[in-house]
Amino acid sequence: MEDDQGGEGDKVKVVVTAGPTREFIDPVRFLSNPSTGKMGFAVAAEAARRGFDVVLVAGPVSLKTPVGVNRIDVVSAREMLKAVKGAVAGSDPCVFVSTAAVADFRPGKCAAQKLKKGSMDGVLRLVRNPDILKTVGLARKKAREKFPILVGFAAETGDAVAEAVRKCRAKHLDMVVANDVTEKGAGFGTNTNKVVFVFPDGSSRRLPLMSKRRVAKKILDEATRLTTAAR
Repeated sequence: MEDDQGGEGDKVKVVVTAGPTREFIDPVRFLSNPSTGKMGFAVAAEAARRGFDVVLVAGPVSLKTPVGVNRIDVVSAREMLKAVKGAVAGSDPCVFVSTAAVADFRPGKCAAQKLKKGSMDGVLRLVRNPDILKTVGLARKKAREKFPILVGFAAETGDAVAEAVRKCRAKHLDMVVANDVTEKGAGFGTNTNKVVFVFPDGSSRRLPLMSKRRVAKKILDEATRLTTAAR
């Protein structure tokens, strides 16, 4: 993909999600996670460096937009899903790299005004958010299409590989980048990562600890192989 882009009409589009989502309880409180977006921004920057048409769908982060990247800022999981659908629609060939740490649940209702302590009973009713990767994966399967190539992330504790294999198959993905966030240098907010590439057939390839920029290069190298095989 880096050296063989084909004609302008055949240019590969790379859609990347990055950072956390926020699910508001009231105007000043929300559910979220510690994701900084560094991994996704590194992937977007590397994709742009290789000359791809890059769309970066970013949750609330404090990172500068990489050169050559079209950035769409979102807040919630539902906003991110809408942006992703729009970005991948009609794009062939296309690669979707989902690095974002999307909130699995949101409050059933967001209060219009700040909730006062005295009016809160300590119980927060949650509803499940849409699974962005699974939604895109099921749509591709239903349409019997080859694109977008789907690359997911699995930030886990314990047996990260086993969980990544399950997610890869359940969500109809081409690859999952798994990491154990309890390992030194592999958690949220670091400049490094230690990942395993996991595939639907159960095979995997473990990478050593390296910078997120180098991990991004490895991810796009693998996306190259998958895209070439799908054509």
